[in-house]
Amino acid sequence: MNERSAAPGALALVESLVNTLDLESGADALDTEEGRGRFGIAEDGLEEARELRESLRAVLLAHAGHRPHRAVTPLGELLSRAPLYVAVDERDGSAALAPAPDGPLLSRVAAAVAEALTEGTWMRLKACEAETCHWAYYDRSPAGRGRWCSMQVCGARAKMRRYRAKGA
Repeated sequence: MNERSAAPGALALVESLVNTLDLESGADALDTEEGRGRFGIAEDGLEEARELRESLRAVLLAHAGHRPHRAVTPLGELLSRAPLYVAVDERDGSAALAPAPDGPLLSRVAAAVAEALTEGTWMRLKACEAETCHWAYYDRSPAGRGRWCSMQVCGARAKMRRYRAKGA
């Protein structure tokens, strides 16, 4: 949907999960075996993955200063169920939260959020303000005030609507 480069580090997982659903067309990549396979989602885990995706979308909308797109399970409630451990690198002693070995998608997302928090990048992952989009994107603007996933598509549409609303 957008021309932006992928989010840095583990946030790319969160971004790509949120972007499995195209709100405008209704196409959901998780409906396909290939789409689920990219995230290691078994068919019986599909509803939990969708719940996680929409909770993430609501948080990313909040990062951009917008209300949730619909009622969702709070992300913190979901992430509290994620099995994580503290991994310590024996070479340099550095430590990080890591998903349990062969951990579920929820654990990998929780570890990605923890990494982004420590790196200061979490609040820059946002969802497009366009109601028919809400695509996840990483805001690299200097002031961190990006509003749309794509200035050429969603931004141009919003500006055109404002222009027409003025009666010009």
